[in-house]
Amino acid sequence: MKKLSMVVHSSLQQKLADLLRSLQLDSFMFSHIEEHSSQLGHDALLSARDKVVGYVPKVRVDIILEDERAQTLLDEIRNSKISFNGKGMYWVTAIEIYGEL
Repeated sequence: MKKLSMVVHSSLQQKLADLLRSLQLDSFMFSHIEEHSSQLGHDALLSARDKVVGYVPKVRVDIILEDERAQTLLDEIRNSKISFNGKGMYWVTAIEIYGEL
């Protein structure tokens, strides 16, 4: 099993949720987070709101997948119509144990 994690600007949450639903995943989870960085003042893509409040609202999505599905899902996300503008990041980690409580 693998866990694909992605962090994107919160404005993309609905588009990303719609895309993931259309790909018929078993489940995925969103968590709301705030990015704080000394580089925020130099980012031309930040909204005026982000600059005023001093952080960037982001969402993290975690998806648990079979090993081979992680790469195909990444390809489908990259080839989607969602414009991440280089502001998204992702990572894939191995899961040793997975279950439900």
